[in-house]
Amino acid sequence: MTELSISEFADRVRDVMAVISREFLRYQTEEFYKTKITMPQFIVMNFLNRRGESSMTDLAHFINVTTAAVTGMVDRLVRDGYVARSNDPKDRRIIRIALTAKGARVVKLMLEDQRKIMIEMFGMISPSERRQYLKILEHIQHHIKEKEAASQHA
Repeated sequence: MTELSISEFADRVRDVMAVISREFLRYQTEEFYKTKITMPQFIVMNFLNRRGESSMTDLAHFINVTTAAVTGMVDRLVRDGYVARSNDPKDRRIIRIALTAKGARVVKLMLEDQRKIMIEMFGMISPSERRQYLKILEHIQHHIKEKEAASQHA
C-alpha cells in the first residue's frame, strides 16, 4: 500500500467510518424505536448515567447546544419518566437533572446492546488488530484531551 497524504487518509477514514456507523446505527435503531428515545436523548441519559445528577448548563455544554435546546429534550425525558428535574437546594435558579430508575434501566439495556454490536463487529478481526486499533484510538483520545485542557487554560 502506498503512502497516503493526510487528505487522502481523511477521505478514506470518512468513507470507512460511514459504513461502520451505518451498520452500528442499524443495530441500534431497533432499541431506539422500542424505547422511543432519540440519539441526543440517549446521549443526555448516558451522560447522567456516568456523571450522576447534573445541571442543565452542564448538559448543554456537554452536547454543545443552548440551554433552551436541552430544556426541550429534558422536558420529553421527564414526561416519559426517564429523568427527574429538581431545584438546587443552594441556588433555586439552578435546575438539576438526574436519571430515574426507569432511565437507568434503559441506559443499561442500550449499553449492553452497544457492547454486543462491538463484540460482533470487532470479532471479525484478530486480537492483535484489536489491540492495535485500541492503541490508536487511545492515542487520539489522549491528544484530544490535551487539546481540550490547553483550550480551557487559554
